[in-house]
Amino acid sequence: MKVVLLAGGLGTRISEESQTKPKPMVEIGGKPILWHIMKEYSYYGFNDFIICAGYKQYMIKEWFADYFLHNSDITFDFTNGRNDMIIHEQKCEPWKVTVVDTGYETMTGGRIKRVEKYIGNERFMMTYGDGVCDVDIRKILEYHEQHGKMATLTAVMQEQQKGILDIAADRSVRAFREKRPMDSAPINAGYMVLEPDIFGYLKDDNTVLEKDVLEELAEKGELMSYVHKGFWQCMDTKREMILLEQMLAANQAPWKKWE
Repeated sequence: MKVVLLAGGLGTRISEESQTKPKPMVEIGGKPILWHIMKEYSYYGFNDFIICAGYKQYMIKEWFADYFLHNSDITFDFTNGRNDMIIHEQKCEPWKVTVVDTGYETMTGGRIKRVEKYIGNERFMMTYGDGVCDVDIRKILEYHEQHGKMATLTAVMQEQQKGILDIAADRSVRAFREKRPMDSAPINAGYMVLEPDIFGYLKDDNTVLEKDVLEELAEKGELMSYVHKGFWQCMDTKREMILLEQMLAANQAPWKKWE
């Protein structure tokens, strides 16, 4: 089954890094966050990826073009007047990666529409290229197959970070308390399973998957959620990037199930 990764955005909220590279290519522990996401899927046996690139898309292509070279032990032999390259040991992944330039300003739904010809008339997975998770991807797929609807997204609980205020009409604070687990709200974390019928809802480059498509599917009862109570973290800001770096350095990265 193919996995579509949205990797074309500008990443304006982490501009310290994304000015020089696409946001999904921002590194955590020496590897792009995109690589970490792909390793998650590969852990569960999904190795056929379609990357919807856009902003600085050439950098994603060049990184994968050099990936085999950078992850192998190689001898360069010039002694016979030639450049002979001998590969001794390779540590590459069993991946098939299709990188598609889906446009600079194309919206999320439009990017998926542009890769339709690479997906064909088959079920596929999709997620965003800027967040990691320890969800069991096989269980998401099993859940999707059981309910028979057009789309499944993974929902995670976004905890409130601050104390809760009860403010009256005159702006006086009537009550204050610290946050509780019940204050959390479910949000869309990506890690979706989609049926090919969804392409009928993707009109053009201006189609926003979340607003134009998922909202309509929800109204029709065709959108289901797989509730994940474990770890999920996006990388929207420099602070979040540092947090993920620290988790890796401390060997406390829940999404890293491989090795």
